[in-house]
Amino acid sequence: MADEFPAGSVWLVGAGPGDPDLLTRKAERLLRTASIVFYDALVGEGVLALIPASVRRVAVGKRSGRHSKDQATINDLLVAAACAGERVVRLKGGDPSIFGRSMEECAALAQAGVRVRICPGITAASAAAASAGVSLSLRGLARRVQFATAHKRGDAPLDLDWAALADPHCTTVFYMGRSAAAEISRNLTAAGLSGATPVLLACDVSLASERLLHTRLDLLHVAVSAFCDDRPTLIMVGEALAAGGRMPMAASGYDLLRDVKLESTSRAL
Repeated sequence: MADEFPAGSVWLVGAGPGDPDLLTRKAERLLRTASIVFYDALVGEGVLALIPASVRRVAVGKRSGRHSKDQATINDLLVAAACAGERVVRLKGGDPSIFGRSMEECAALAQAGVRVRICPGITAASAAAASAGVSLSLRGLARRVQFATAHKRGDAPLDLDWAALADPHCTTVFYMGRSAAAEISRNLTAAGLSGATPVLLACDVSLASERLLHTRLDLLHVAVSAFCDDRPTLIMVGEALAAGGRMPMAASGYDLLRDVKLESTSRAL
């Protein structure tokens, strides 16, 4: 392990969507070997519990406008710890390379002469699809899968290629989409996507508090307001999502009774 994680080096580690059982074996090994862990707000408590008591933990979380550290400060903390001879883990929710600003941190570390590597993690979209018993791609319905971030600054409009995102033969996943739900619905519809296009909302993905709701594109903003509160929310759009709930419960782990109840709520909206 000394060769894999020498003193004075950094690993960017994907913590997955929150369930510690979805952490990779390599990620768990790196957490046990680290001397210090800088972790984000979206890292699940179950994952943090795997960090040995002897390892220092530093919260540097950024979540929906409540930033404890700006990115430049985080970069500086990582560089300083590595230059002090620490074995540094930068623990990020999901996968570090999907909207995780991993390249900004890698660039800062490389510029300081610090060795940095990435350990991937399960991204929330994959975990949500597994919980719902759907496939992000589906022969005949979804030839492509695309991820977009709906995070924006204040009241500024989302600067996205809505024509490309409105592909009816694609599953589109919006990360950090709760506050932009109305804008997503309006722009996708204006770009030609049917208002009846299936949508899956996923909150607290993979955690015990996980909630899933099937709705449709023209009801998206109402559904988000009624369903998501201030929880981390994933918005998944596409025809493939209508296939959810067909797997046996033992195979999918999806609560079909809960789904029936939530679908009824969606229709009521």
